[in-house]
Amino acid sequence: QVQLVESGGGLVQAGGSLRVSCAASGRPFSLYGMGWFRQAPGKEREFVAAASSSGVNTYYSDSVKGRFTISRDNAKNTVYLQMNSLKPEDTAVYYCAQSVYSTGSLLTSPVKYFYWGQGTQVTVSS
Repeated sequence: QVQLVESGGGLVQAGGSLRVSCAASGRPFSLYGMGWFRQAPGKEREFVAAASSSGVNTYYSDSVKGRFTISRDNAKNTVYLQMNSLKPEDTAVYYCAQSVYSTGSLLTSPVKYFYWGQGTQVTVSS
C-alpha cells in the first residue's frame, strides 16, 4: 500500500521561506518521478514542480521557477520542496504525488500520478 505523508506546511510572511517534505512508502521510491501540486480555494489543482526518479531532471511551473526548488533523497524515500520568496498567491494546500513514470515532461500533468498525499496547508500572509 502506497503512502505519501506531507509535512512542514504552515504560516509564513510574504518574502519568507518554507520547506515541505513528503515521505513515501509502499513502492520502490527511486523508480518513480515525484511531483508537487497545489490547490487554492476555488481553484483547480495546479502543477508546481516535479523531479525525475534520479532527481537529475526537474520541472517547474512558470509561477514558481527561480523561487522554488524540488529535491529528493532516495535513501530516505523523501521528496522536498524548498519555497523561497513566498508570495500571498502561493497560499494553497500542497500535495505531493508519485507518478507511474520515471522522467519526462509528462511529470507536469496531474493525470500521470496515481498516488497522492493528504496535503499540507501553506499560508503566506501579506
